[in-house]
Amino acid sequence: MTVTEPRLVVGISGATGIAYGIRALELARKVGVQTHLVVTPAGQQTRAYETELSARDLAAMADVVYRPADIGAAIASGSFRTAGMLVAPCSIRTLSAIAYANGDNLLTRAADVTLKERRRLVLMVRETPLTLGHLRAMTAVTEMGGIVMPPVPAFYLRPNNIADLVDHSVGRALDLLGIELPDLPRWGE
Repeated sequence: MTVTEPRLVVGISGATGIAYGIRALELARKVGVQTHLVVTPAGQQTRAYETELSARDLAAMADVVYRPADIGAAIASGSFRTAGMLVAPCSIRTLSAIAYANGDNLLTRAADVTLKERRRLVLMVRETPLTLGHLRAMTAVTEMGGIVMPPVPAFYLRPNNIADLVDHSVGRALDLLGIELPDLPRWGE
C-alpha cells in the first residue's frame, strides 16, 4: 500500500490541557493529515472535566480511533508508516512510561515504536513545578530522540484569547513533526 496522505498518531493522556490534543486533531485535518487517536482512561476523565465534548465527539475528530488496551493495533507496529506522534497533553505518568520503555498501553507502546523507528515524537508535557524524577525522565526521552515541548505561551504575538495561545503551541508542535500550518503566526514574519 502506498500512503497518499501523511499520518499522525495523536495521544491524549490525563494531564490538564486536553485543548492541545483537540486543536491538534482539528488543525491536522485542516491541512490534510490523517490522524490516528488513542486516549487513555485518564485522558477521558480530563475530557469530561475540561470540555463539553462526549467521548464520541472527540473520537469523531480523528480519522481512526484505537482503544488504549488494543496493543495489537496498527500504530503499535513499526511497519505502520507515520509522520510521527504527538502526545498532547502528556502527563508525567505517560512521560515516565515512555522514558523507561514501559509500553503498558497503546499510547505508550505507540510512542515506544515511534522512538525505535527513529520517527519524531513530540510530548507536550503538562506539569509544574518539576521534580528531579520528572527532569530525569525528560532527559531520558530526549536522549532517545524524543522532543519534550511543554506548551509555553508566546506573548510576543499579543494573543487576544486562550485559543490564540493554544493555536500557537499546537502549531509549534506540529512544526516539529514537519506538518506546516500556513496561517501560523511566526516571529519576524
